Amino acid sequence: MKIAISCQGRNLDDQLDPRFGRAQGFIIYDNENSSHEYVDNYQNLSAAQGAGIQSAQNVAATGATAVITGHVGPKAFTALSRGNIDVYLCNGGTVSEALESFKEGKLQQTNEADKPGHW
Repeated sequence: MKIAISCQGRNLDDQLDPRFGRAQGFIIYDNENSSHEYVDNYQNLSAAQGAGIQSAQNVAATGATAVITGHVGPKAFTALSRGNIDVYLCNGGTVSEALESFKEGKLQQTNEADKPGHW
């Protein structure tokens, strides 16, 4: 299983990015072999619109089936749902801490956006 975590840096010890669509990037963590890679999201940082949809497409292209982020807007949530990607919200901390919470079952899957668009 691959998990995409919105992040503010390239490493597991970097902070979770609270934004999904305009996250700096994503750590793609492979739960089967405990490996990870960084996927840049630079093109969406200052996008006038569509950042959530583009970010969802970027995540889907990695093969991830779950996302851990701080917040997700309605368009991004819809795009992720259509791609069969589950969304889990986390209240900050490092990427590593978010992964541990996920593995321990402490993060609940959300079934809707928790922010309006363009926040």
